[in-house]
Amino acid sequence: MAKLHQQIADVRSIELDNTFYVEDGTWIESLTVTADEPFDIEEAIKNISGVSLFYTSEIPTGSTETHIQRITVLANESYPFILGLILRQEAIPNRIVLQNGKFEVVTTTRDWDQFRAMADEIQETLGEFELLSVSQDEEPGEPLDSGRLTEVLVSKLTDEQLEILEAAYNHGYFDVPRETSETDLAAELDLAQSTVNERLRTAERSLLELIYGARDD
Repeated sequence: MAKLHQQIADVRSIELDNTFYVEDGTWIESLTVTADEPFDIEEAIKNISGVSLFYTSEIPTGSTETHIQRITVLANESYPFILGLILRQEAIPNRIVLQNGKFEVVTTTRDWDQFRAMADEIQETLGEFELLSVSQDEEPGEPLDSGRLTEVLVSKLTDEQLEILEAAYNHGYFDVPRETSETDLAAELDLAQSTVNERLRTAERSLLELIYGARDD
């Protein structure tokens, strides 16, 4: 993941969606790669020793500023591999994403002692570990594969909905407090404020319908 990150200009993130261990340090990996500019994944893979491309598909985003590809590769991961460190402690990896030059990892452990053992091994092996948050949950969630959510969402929303959501997100509309207003978004997109409001509301409703199902009228 780190080597692929170095090969792609303007990369936003690389997420490990799913993986299977083969043998001798070799893994089959499914990754979601997001970048600000178009990229040639085949060319990037050619420059990485020990990695071969099985499959790639481009995920439509409705934007010229975001480019997403899901890829499957056969990769020889030299030790230490962040996933290997997590699995050695019998923790469940819920999410592994590389962005801004750092791995952000969400894992589930049985108890605090198991978590500390995992954290200590990562600290000792990689030289750095920062705990961002911790919570207690009776349901640990699915291992990895959160990239499927991205694929489902962008395939269910229209280009107009994706465009308005991306613009709103990038300009801080959903931040607390908000960093921009519907008026500012309308000026940025050269749209009427009423159009921006309508598209935001329909996009948000579409997202909620994916989670809760269609509401009975």
